[in-house]
Amino acid sequence: MTDVTPYLASAATAELEEWGPLAEATGEAMQTSGLTLWQEGEQEIGVWECTPGPSFWKLETNEFVQIVAGRMTVTPDGGEPIEVGAGNTAVFPRGWAGTWEIHQTIRKVYVIF
Repeated sequence: MTDVTPYLASAATAELEEWGPLAEATGEAMQTSGLTLWQEGEQEIGVWECTPGPSFWKLETNEFVQIVAGRMTVTPDGGEPIEVGAGNTAVFPRGWAGTWEIHQTIRKVYVIF
């Protein structure tokens, strides 16, 4: 039988582990930290935090995010910039490509599926 114990963390105050510099950064080094709450294969749920700066993303999976703190501008390739901040949710489908310009350290709950 699969363990059905719920995994619980306060997204706003959870103590995060250092995950090192962001590989997708396109400027100065950006530091990341996080907490994986659940993972099975390529599917994952957790809390992620990243310091300000520009980055470029090309997603190989789908990702849902709930922004807990911070602010960034998300610009899809060939699209218009969108401001995303605390309280917003977003879905980035597999194949999405574009930039994230993090203005204030971002903390998000993420679901990769």
